Amino acid sequence: MSETAKKHDLPEVYIDDILMSLKYFPDEHEAHLKIIDPQVCVNCKEKPCIQFCPVGAYRTQDGGTVQIAFQSCIECGTCRVMCPPNNVSWKLPRGGFGVSYKFG
Repeated sequence: MSETAKKHDLPEVYIDDILMSLKYFPDEHEAHLKIIDPQVCVNCKEKPCIQFCPVGAYRTQDGGTVQIAFQSCIECGTCRVMCPPNNVSWKLPRGGFGVSYKFG
């Protein structure tokens, strides 16, 4: 069997399809993600949080500030690792809130 035939026998899997299957239980009273100092984001040239967040929870606003849509966070922790000035306050959501993963 050729490599091309093997490739086409596999189902195509898209990350967006997987992300859409997740259930979110946002805590509207206590955000688990926060920008510590908005001015640090304004001065940040690269803004890696926008580039590396797998769900696009980070957006640049007018004036260079960064806004977080914490409700769609999948709790991977990439933002706290990839932020060079360490300007993201990240903690797990309170019990019963956050993303709900299912197996299988």
